[in-house]
Order: sequence, then C-alpha cells, then structure tokens
Amino acid sequence: MTNEDRAAYSAPALEKGLDILEALAVSPEPMTARQIAEQLGRSKNEIFRMVYVLVERGYLHRDPATDRLSLSNRLFELGMRTPRSRTLVEVALPAMERFANAIGHATHLVVVSRGQTVVIANVAPPWTAFNFFLQPGYGNAATEAISGQTIIAFQPEEKRKAMIEESLALLGGKSSFARLDEEIDAIAKAGSVVAPSHFLVGVIDICAPILDKSGRAIASVVVPCIQHRERTEDYEQIRAALVEICAEISAGLG
Repeated sequence: MTNEDRAAYSAPALEKGLDILEALAVSPEPMTARQIAEQLGRSKNEIFRMVYVLVERGYLHRDPATDRLSLSNRLFELGMRTPRSRTLVEVALPAMERFANAIGHATHLVVVSRGQTVVIANVAPPWTAFNFFLQPGYGNAATEAISGQTIIAFQPEEKRKAMIEESLALLGGKSSFARLDEEIDAIAKAGSVVAPSHFLVGVIDICAPILDKSGRAIASVVVPCIQHRERTEDYEQIRAALVEICAEISAGLG
C-alpha cells in the first residue's frame, strides 16, 4: 500500500481511540487523561474528547476519587462473544462443574492474550464455606502465573519464546528468561503442575493444559487449593483428576 493509499484510508479518530486503549493496556497503573496525552504526544483537548466517548461507551473506567482511567472488561466481554470463545467455555464448563463438586475447590479456565493470563470462566462448589475465587477478566503477566506458564509450556519453540518475551515486556524485564524457560520446561515434561501460588501464601495451585489436535495448549484449568488446618489434601490425586478433565475437554473441542 502506498503512502497515498494509507492517507486515503486513514481514520484519525479511530487511531486516537486505539492508541488510548493500547496505552492503558500496557500501563502498570491507571493514568489520567493528561498523562495519556503526554505519553502519546497528542493535545490534551483531543485526548479528553476521546476519553469521554470511551468512558460513555464502557471501554474505560474512571475512578471518581482520582480521575484516573483504566480499561474496563468491555473488550473482554466482546471477545467472549466470538464463536471460538463460546465453544471453549461451553465445552469446558460442564466438566469443570463436575470436577469442582468432586474436589471441593473453585476451578478456573484461563487463556493467554498479549502476554497476560485472562480468566474466562470459573466454577465453585456451592456447598463449601471457603474458596479462592477469581473473577472473569482477571489476569496477570503470563510468565508470573502458573496458569500462564502451563499454557506457554505446550507451545512450539518459536511461539513459546515469543509469548515469554511478550510477557516479560509487561514486567519491564524484571524476570530472567533462562530461569523461566527452565521452569516452563519442567511443566512441559511433567504434563501438569502442582506448586505453591506465586501470589498467595497458603494456596497450592494445581494446573493442567487444554490441548488442540496438534498438542498446542489453547487454555489451562487451574485449581487454587486453600490449605485448611483440619483437612489434608491429596494434591497428586487432584492433579490426576484434573489431567483427565482437561483431556475430556480437549476431546470435546474436536
């Protein structure tokens, strides 16, 4: 496409809106409209107008106390309406519900998008008093979360490298590529993982991948097991059952 073609098909207002969304997506914390304007090198007036529209349409959330802006779950909700997302959730949920009721712990379906994990569905047994429950849309850098590491572990070599680099970019290079590659190799070799949560004390994460026909992970199922004083869990038994459930979901996707 020539420069003339690009000029003819350009949409400045749309580009400004996308620039704002992308800036907030990679920002470690909410930003004011003034900060966004400075980062993008645009005038405050044009950014303010775009921000107003994005807030009104539900794509941005404005904190009334600080006037800082962050992404809402609107884009996530739109993504969940795609046929592929619906198929994954529709196939996974019945199996996850049976599994959660059998083990007594909440269970989460996770995907990786642009270097971050995203919880796209969850279930919890109604009869348990205590559970660790993540809301849909919640996420972390994929390399920091066991659910993300599990998905990365079951990728072709080049894809794995790209996913690690994309995630590390969100962290500002604070983690070692070599260390991560070693941890991810261990998950790939074992086929699943049981490990202390990377974020919470007293929680053991159990995770297994959902694979496509080529053996590539398209999602993972993670069980954050809260450690109880009066109950001893057999984590290996839960792991074995989780691997079976994930294989069932993989087969159901065709």
